[in-house]
Order: sequence, then structure tokens, then C-alpha cells
Amino acid sequence: MTRRLGKGLEALFNEIEQNEDDKIQEIAISECRPNPYQPRKTFHADAIEELKESILEYGIIQPLIVRKSIKGYEIVVGERRFRAAKEAGLATVPVVIKEMSDERMMELALLENLQREDLTPIEEAHAYANLMKELNITQEVLSIRLGKSRSHIANIVRLLSLPEQVIAYINNGELTMGHGRTLLGLKDKDKIIPVVQKIRNEKLNVRQVEKLITQLNEKPSPKKGKTKKDVFLVERESFLRDKLGTAVSINRGKRKGKIEIEFYTDDDLNRIIEVLER
Repeated sequence: MTRRLGKGLEALFNEIEQNEDDKIQEIAISECRPNPYQPRKTFHADAIEELKESILEYGIIQPLIVRKSIKGYEIVVGERRFRAAKEAGLATVPVVIKEMSDERMMELALLENLQREDLTPIEEAHAYANLMKELNITQEVLSIRLGKSRSHIANIVRLLSLPEQVIAYINNGELTMGHGRTLLGLKDKDKIIPVVQKIRNEKLNVRQVEKLITQLNEKPSPKKGKTKKDVFLVERESFLRDKLGTAVSINRGKRKGKIEIEFYTDDDLNRIIEVLER
């Protein structure tokens, strides 16, 4: 994951930074509600406990950013502090109240987590997908707004096309994003689950899985009786797969050859075309 999020992050956070006109207020913690657009679904208990101890000793140094809602206040930035303050038994928390649209809340919730590298690949993928859906924007527009590369967003979102069981394994850390991206290159999608079981049982790393999937993709159908693909074509397929971030098949005939490149959505196709143009 890219650590620097670029102008998109700076512009958004500059918008909510405290200025001289902002008033820090103490509000009842019972009036605060978690951000409904929070992409992070799991908060580690150890981290919350550590922050709780800091709050008990030093208090909450940085106020939460909230917006007024029908029932109390919704947290824009600072949900960790909110959760730790509850654990510490605080009755009130310091806040700065800002006006904020739903769309901006979604962006800020995602960016705050990306800045801290707190999200799993699946949480990040869902956040990107939700932003594009709710804001009705393309991957290209989202990449500009967030300061992330389009290819990064495309590769992350593609993980959501994997079977739910595989998505769960990536989300809980049993499989890496690299495993997930490699699995997307498997031509016979019915083989994904058996391959995943092999990965888990034999503790295969990403490079080993790439070799396995290359072998499975080469394996001829009994009906077609294809001959084994030569090493040069296999290497070229692997090179193109890494460059394009998708499954690639190269077949050589008697007089001519054919390259097949898989894509999943219009945005994915445009991304591949851009890579080829470069």
C-alpha cells in the first residue's frame, strides 16, 4: 500500500482542521454515534486498551470531529478515541462540531484509516466500491480524489469478485492480498476453493501459488489433447500477468499466435488499455 496519499488527503483534512473560529465543546459521550460510513469493521482490543490507559493518564489531547445528526452527534474523525473513552468510563468527550455531507464523511472515514494503514485489503476494497457507488464516480475520478493510483484501486476492488469464503480468509489474514490477486488469474474458477485449501494446508507463499496456477492453466483438457506450452510462452504469460494485473493466455498456432487478456469491468478494461499505452 502506498503510504503517501497525496493531495486528496491533504485537501480533505485541511477542510476539517481546527481553526481559530472553531470552538471545542464537551458533550456527553452517550450523545456520540460511530461514523455510519466507517470502513473498518474490527478494532483491535489491545490498541483500544493502550489508548484507554493513555486517556486515563493524560486525557483526550485531540478533540473528536463530529457533525450534528437527528439523534446526537455522528463521529467524523476519532472513533478510536471515542471507543477508548467509553472503555475508560468518561462521561464527556471534547469535540469540534463541523457541517459535513454524507459523501465527505465517507471519504474522510476511508482516508483516516488509509493514513494509518489500518484497513484489511477487503475493508479497503469495500470502501472503494461503496464510494464509487454512492458518489456515482469512476475509478479514475476516485483515484484523483484520494491520491491513490488507479491500478491500486482496480486491483483491490477486483478481490471482491473472489468467492465469499476466500474473501473471508483474506479479511482475517489467513491469505494475503497477493494470494488473492494470484487466484484471480486462475482460468477455471471452480478450482479456486480447492487451490485455497491447498494453500492453507501446505502454507504456500504467493510465488508458489503463481507456479501452481500457471501449471493448472496450462493443463490441457482431456477432450482437446493440447500439448504442453513451451517455457518461453509460460514466462511471457507470467510477465504480462504481473504487468497487467490480470489473467493472460498466450497460444501459438502453426502460422500465428493469439494473446487473451481477461478483464472484469469497463473500468478494468480502461485500466489495462492505459497500461498498454504506457
